[in-house]
Amino acid sequence: MRETGRLLGVDWGERRIGLALSDETQLLAQPLTTLTRRAGKRFPMGRLITLVKERDVAGVVVGLPLTAEGSEGDAARHARALAEDIARHSGLTVDLWDERFSTARALQAVREMGGTTQGRRAELDALAATLLLQHYLDARRGSAQ
Repeated sequence: MRETGRLLGVDWGERRIGLALSDETQLLAQPLTTLTRRAGKRFPMGRLITLVKERDVAGVVVGLPLTAEGSEGDAARHARALAEDIARHSGLTVDLWDERFSTARALQAVREMGGTTQGRRAELDALAATLLLQHYLDARRGSAQ
């Protein structure tokens, strides 16, 4: 993955896909948006590729939802398939990153700030993608030192 240019974080979910974007220097992640998949419909790949092009994304990080024990279940297999599809459609490098508890951490952060998540699931999914991407950025920076 290139060391400069924006990275897109993808937090896969059955109904919603949270997206986050890094800055050009890959130091900070921020929420971007949430894509919603209607029941029985495919992932909105066209919308994601449009965002990738509009934001001049250099690489993608897809959350890998492992179980608490670290094994892969159905959700992880879906995330791997999504990562392969994104790579194929975008031509970009796609990394998978352990996203265990990213949504739970996002919920905790909102609650610690005195907020509520009622009616704000889309925002929560984008926040989970932000936490996932920030963790990835921090880990890469730490291993480069």
